[in-house]
Amino acid sequence: MEAVSVRACTTAFLLDIEGTTTPITFVKDILFPYIKEHLEDYLSSHWEEDECKQDVHLLKKQIEEDMRQNRACPVHAVDQTVHTDEEKAIREVVDNVLWQMAADRKSTALKRLQGHMWRAAYSSGRIKGEIYQDVVPCIKRWREQGLKVYIYSSGSVEAQKLLFGHSVEGDVLDLFDGHFDTTIGAKVDAKSYERIAERIGRQPEEITFLTDVTREAKAAEEAGLNVVLVVRPGNMELTEEEQSHYSLITSFGQLEVMGRA
Repeated sequence: MEAVSVRACTTAFLLDIEGTTTPITFVKDILFPYIKEHLEDYLSSHWEEDECKQDVHLLKKQIEEDMRQNRACPVHAVDQTVHTDEEKAIREVVDNVLWQMAADRKSTALKRLQGHMWRAAYSSGRIKGEIYQDVVPCIKRWREQGLKVYIYSSGSVEAQKLLFGHSVEGDVLDLFDGHFDTTIGAKVDAKSYERIAERIGRQPEEITFLTDVTREAKAAEEAGLNVVLVVRPGNMELTEEEQSHYSLITSFGQLEVMGRA
């Protein structure tokens, strides 16, 4: 693919993570399986701790909201191996988390619990955040050009910081000026991008958003942001209409900000 010119008025980049800075396979093949494999043990070990209690409280509130909205929820069959109220409660949380993950839910409650579990894995060195090789040098160049760089991901801010703080490139958190997650709004809602622009003190047209998801691109575009779609191995196939509508890159190195050396 050829170089893509970004608006001269761009003063900030807003970056997605999965499929944009980081391979989708890292999330699908490493992060998510870690949750599924260690979830019940994690809850059993931390059940009485305040942080875990808060995570469970938020998950229960999410379940109540789902029931009010008539969304499907996991049905709890009688499990003869469960003997105590605590074991029953843990099993119900496990069932709900696995159900949300199977449905690819992006609920804040789910992302918060996942973030706390990944923190232990990153800290122990069992997991290192994967970043595409073009990402770090390009962000450094943008920052040298006076541009700000922010992250917006459905993963919690804590999970974002863990990934970039314990990455294969080392601790690269100082490359970013801020982080946003779904607490500011859904990534497919134009209002979320308007809030981010307001939060960072920029006009929407000053921000260039990089993502691999067309629904997010459409929402950002509606809010007035400049949008570039990132095409990486394993990302969702784009339709011909999408390919013709959006600027496309396969590497951050293809981006050129007009009017900046």
